[in-house]
Amino acid sequence: MKSKKSIIETAISTLKLESEAILNLLQHINDDFVKVVHAILESKGRVIVTGIGKSAIIAQKIVATFNSTGTPAIFMHAADAVHGDLGMIQKDDIVICLSKSGNTPEIKLLAPLLKQSGNLLIGLLGAIDSDLAKQADLILNTTVEKEACPHNLAPTTSTTAQLAMGDALAICLLEAREFNTEDFARYHPGGSLGKRLYLKAGDLAAKNESPSIHPSAAVKDVIIEISKNRLGAVAVIENDQILGIITDGDIRRMLEKHTNIENIKAADLMNINPKRIDKDELALLALEVIKKNNITQLLVTKGNTYYGMIHLHDLLQEGII
Repeated sequence: MKSKKSIIETAISTLKLESEAILNLLQHINDDFVKVVHAILESKGRVIVTGIGKSAIIAQKIVATFNSTGTPAIFMHAADAVHGDLGMIQKDDIVICLSKSGNTPEIKLLAPLLKQSGNLLIGLLGAIDSDLAKQADLILNTTVEKEACPHNLAPTTSTTAQLAMGDALAICLLEAREFNTEDFARYHPGGSLGKRLYLKAGDLAAKNESPSIHPSAAVKDVIIEISKNRLGAVAVIENDQILGIITDGDIRRMLEKHTNIENIKAADLMNINPKRIDKDELALLALEVIKKNNITQLLVTKGNTYYGMIHLHDLLQEGII
């Protein structure tokens, strides 16, 4: 069994090799890279990304990144392409072919077929003297000195370089399209990431009751209203306007100070400067307000009127935190 020291040294060596490979890509961000960006931006078709083996896996990730950042893309496995999947390529599509050697049998067969169809062929490859390089119209050079694998066999450093070049291309396209957070939210409606970008405070408040009490209400009624709605607080309202908020903590503190609560009213207990947020503000902003003020409830307003209440737990349940 390898020692702790040996394991750590191997891990560090791997990360160093792969980070150096990414840095070495800087010299390959050249005119061809710019032409690729312009070609994709001007294209009326899609980007077809293909490869085989580990390169095919990286190709799928690049496709996913393109699609999520506003560049329509489709993955086509190089082996399947020569058995019928070439039919998915339309005349205006651009093809990016990933390969370390550029000389695998499937790639050598596929590249001429793509050229015959008249599609722009981009080689994202690690051997600029390969068959694929000779066929490609433009080259994204991802050459690496060696793999992190001690036998220089398993694709490691080379696939890291491919992935990084794909990310660089995707981000350049994103910025050129002026793809913003609203666009990102539209493409990512599911999961916590999307919710952080589109979920509004009003969406959360609408799922809850809107606990409220008149300022003249007795303590008993305040406690009943807080308990009934399970939000740990109640808004003090008069003529639809917010006068304050009473939390269960306010109730506990009042009971510690007073033995006779018969004459105490809601107005005597309320915090007259409650934190609030407009219903159309993002739930993410509501989280920031809650964190900044070290509170667990936040009043939600519609204009100047009371709309509802959200609790820290609502944000937890939606995965905003």
